Amino acid sequence: MVGKLTSALPRRRAALTMLIAVVIGLHLFVTQRISQRMAEFATQQPMPPRIAVSYVREMELAPPPPAPPVVAPRVAPRRRSVPLPAAVAPAASAPVAPEAEPAPRPEAQAASEAPGASESAAAAAAAAAAEQASVEQSAAVPAADAQAFDWPTSTRLTYELTGRYRGEINGDAQVEWVRVGTHYQVNIDISLGPLISRRMTSEGELVGDRLLPSRYDEVTRILFREPRRMTILLGPDEIVLGTGERRERDAGVQDAASQFIQLAAMFTTHPDLLQAGGTVEVLLALRNRVGTWVYDMLGQEETWTRLGTLATYHLKPRGVVSGGNELSAEIWFAPQLRYLPVRLLIRQDADTFVDLVISRRPEIAAQ
Repeated sequence: MVGKLTSALPRRRAALTMLIAVVIGLHLFVTQRISQRMAEFATQQPMPPRIAVSYVREMELAPPPPAPPVVAPRVAPRRRSVPLPAAVAPAASAPVAPEAEPAPRPEAQAASEAPGASESAAAAAAAAAAEQASVEQSAAVPAADAQAFDWPTSTRLTYELTGRYRGEINGDAQVEWVRVGTHYQVNIDISLGPLISRRMTSEGELVGDRLLPSRYDEVTRILFREPRRMTILLGPDEIVLGTGERRERDAGVQDAASQFIQLAAMFTTHPDLLQAGGTVEVLLALRNRVGTWVYDMLGQEETWTRLGTLATYHLKPRGVVSGGNELSAEIWFAPQLRYLPVRLLIRQDADTFVDLVISRRPEIAAQ
């Protein structure tokens, strides 16, 4: 009897061990499924309702901007000048200030005391004081512009679409800027007929001359397939990416849709950014990461549209890896249309891209 009990004991221990392993495995499976469903809930929420707007008129074209100034070669100054503060950047169209005259030598001091010299010295001092006041005022302009920036009323832009995706494609697209008080919504709709469509939506609040997005949604529909949805939540301190991962939120972060309007606002308040050879940095929250995109300003160009040839400023992303999953966009902004983007060249790789060119004047809402 004792022998039977002794031989059965290992079998019972093995069975108990297997039972414990099964329970742990089920627990881990259930925990993983719950985490997966929570991530899916965070990244596949229903699209926010579109704010309905009635458009009543078309935007008038402003006069074209002046041609970029041709800067003549400068003669090396005879004495070192004091540089402007770093916060002050001369605009592209600002005239070049004349160089300061060298200080008088001691032996010429007597000549400077000739009749009329005191009046000349006083006038020079007054001019220097006025110049210094102008510099100080210019340094304060960005802050003042940020407070007084007048966001445009709700506006809709319509584009003609061409490109390549497993062959040539044609379609249309719209970019809609909707503002209700301090709340905004940006809707981007791209359609390739009944086969493929994508809607991207950003919404949030307006703070000074900045967009403060709170969420970004994206849905892609392909014929005979289930829609693909993705949501990025941008909280006050934390960002939940489209993968469910969490990142700390940094100041100034934008999303793939809000960046176009934010750039238009930046060029309105800071025209010095339009100088050819400069760069513009935008912190973007994307599906699986948060990163800084660097755009090179290529300068002023003429862009053909169905509205005629427009003077535009060409912005191109730097260092984009061809063939990746992220899309990159070259953008042409038109100062005649409040720096709105009149052309968008969106690439995935050399053989997959869409080219959006504005096809009619922007439509404006009553309020």
